[in-house]
Amino acid sequence: MPPAPSPGSPPPRPGASAEFLARVPKLLDAMRSVGSGLELHSTLHRICETAADLADARYAALGVAGEDGDGLAAFVHHGVDEATARRIGHLPDGRKGLLGALIRDPAPVRLTDLTDDPRSCGFPDRHPPMRGFLGVPIRVQGEIFGNLYLTDKRAGAPFDDYDLAMVRVLATEAGIAIGNARLYEAAQQRERWIDGSVAVTTALLSGGDADEALQTVAEQARRLSGAAAGIVLLPADGGGLEIVAVSAERPADVLGTVIPADNGIVGELLAGRPVFVDDAATDRRLEAGPVRAYGPIMLLPLCRDARVLGGLVMPRARGERPFTRTERALGERFASQAALALMMADAQRDRERLAVYEDRDRIARDLHDLVIQRLFATGMMLENARRGSAVPEVRDGVAGAVDELDVTIQEIRSAIFALRQPAEAPAGLRSRVLREVTMAAVPLGFTPSHRFVGPVDTAVGEVTGKNLIAALREALSNAFRHAHATRIEVALDATAILPDGRPGVRLTVADDGVGVPEGGRRSGLHNLERRAEAVGGASRLGPGIGPDGGGTTVLWEAPY
Repeated sequence: MPPAPSPGSPPPRPGASAEFLARVPKLLDAMRSVGSGLELHSTLHRICETAADLADARYAALGVAGEDGDGLAAFVHHGVDEATARRIGHLPDGRKGLLGALIRDPAPVRLTDLTDDPRSCGFPDRHPPMRGFLGVPIRVQGEIFGNLYLTDKRAGAPFDDYDLAMVRVLATEAGIAIGNARLYEAAQQRERWIDGSVAVTTALLSGGDADEALQTVAEQARRLSGAAAGIVLLPADGGGLEIVAVSAERPADVLGTVIPADNGIVGELLAGRPVFVDDAATDRRLEAGPVRAYGPIMLLPLCRDARVLGGLVMPRARGERPFTRTERALGERFASQAALALMMADAQRDRERLAVYEDRDRIARDLHDLVIQRLFATGMMLENARRGSAVPEVRDGVAGAVDELDVTIQEIRSAIFALRQPAEAPAGLRSRVLREVTMAAVPLGFTPSHRFVGPVDTAVGEVTGKNLIAALREALSNAFRHAHATRIEVALDATAILPDGRPGVRLTVADDGVGVPEGGRRSGLHNLERRAEAVGGASRLGPGIGPDGGGTTVLWEAPY
């Protein structure tokens, strides 16, 4: 049976029932088309296109209601070409006018001329004129998802009861299709976040460079959240939070920045509470922060078992949509998993560090109890032989050998002292470099030579110094794990002039190993380059100090 006419509508035209029955196959085709896909965005576009074809409308749109019921979270349209849409500019936000009224009161609306409706607030410049209007709510699992809008029948006639009836049937089928698409999208989204959590856990527990693992956290957070950047914050020495890893188009702009503890958002994160900002430009807590130029921001504590290890920041570009409840929940789970992986990685590094210290202590005991004693006994034997010889040349030669043994014993005692130094890193850059060189001697089996030029401790700034120490550690690790070097020379020049003419510091780590093989793994070298670029410097490779230039020389330089 054809639908009953709505109040105030004109009586059905003669032959209207036959017209309705003739349009039923078209309605069935439309319903089948609407439910033919699972990707949400394409489903919304397909609903608009199908509804316009079904009601013979020139324009169609679908407004997705925001989670808070205030305005539209998305607006999909059909019939307006891309050039016209660009000229119109900003899409409707549904906070006022007829579209806003339909969000607040989701009931079918049919108008002969929408410009006569008191709820209408007009059109923006360069918007095509529209008269006839038909709006129908779309419900997904009993809840309002949004509204389907149609304007201007191609024949010039107003929308009738049959148009309304068919579009309402289509809206019901659209609700089912949208529900399925949302379930599919949610499952895909959860799978991506789980895969990202696995990648972060693997990176943190792989035993590789800790900074590279933190960079993986930033990259995964940016990719999974659809943000313009991913930022990892860890507690700074003097309080507050320091940006230690950034995934963005220009990471050097903010890497190493310390956000003070008196910042309100830092206090929230250190208390273990997430912070969600719809627009960084309007939040006074972000006025002096590095994310001021962004829009919606999700700031999550890296928290596990009531212990806050740092923070994770995911800002979107200005004008982008805010994070949904689902994205916020998935982001919090990701941050919790990353915090757990950080704790496990810290425990693993503590165990490895303890093993190194135990090994160093054992080596120191062996050097003291065995090597020095034997050298001392050998020196005594040589001294006795010197006194018993009547040949002056022999006595002189033996005396020289005894002197060399004394020097060797002093050098071994210096090495024992260095091996038994406490674990706390000294404050000066020179001392930190010496510490890295000394610690590298255990896995290498020999102590790299070192040389300092210029005011190393006073000229080099803290941020550059921290990145330089990390670069030295990476270069020494590469020489041990990949180059199989037997000789390493470390030089630190605080009087260097950079290629752009600025004064700076230059670190050189040269070895006589096998060099960098063609097609070999280069993640460590990329990490060196990224650290140098983060402080305005550069890193490059050169020939080593082996025969015929064999081996590798890592040159890392940056301004003070």
